Amino acid sequence: MNKMELISKLKDETGISKSEAGTIVKIFFDKMAESLASGDRVEIRGLCSFYVKDYKAYTGRNPKTGKNVKVAPKKLPFFKCGKELKDRVDY
Repeated sequence: MNKMELISKLKDETGISKSEAGTIVKIFFDKMAESLASGDRVEIRGLCSFYVKDYKAYTGRNPKTGKNVKVAPKKLPFFKCGKELKDRVDY
């Protein structure tokens, strides 16, 4: 399911307009991204949680040339599946 399909489902199941559904989905994802960008954890009980993981700098290798390359420290978002979602998927 992509963002437009989510908007359509929200519109169909709630009876609101497509633009209102689009605004709701946009606000939801924007606030989630803002929280992750500020280092907060986002948890949706029973479904999943998102958090940011810090990586230290390290020396990597360019696979094409074989030369060592310094990789800067970085932060990446991670998704962790909730128990209820695991149970629904693995029925």
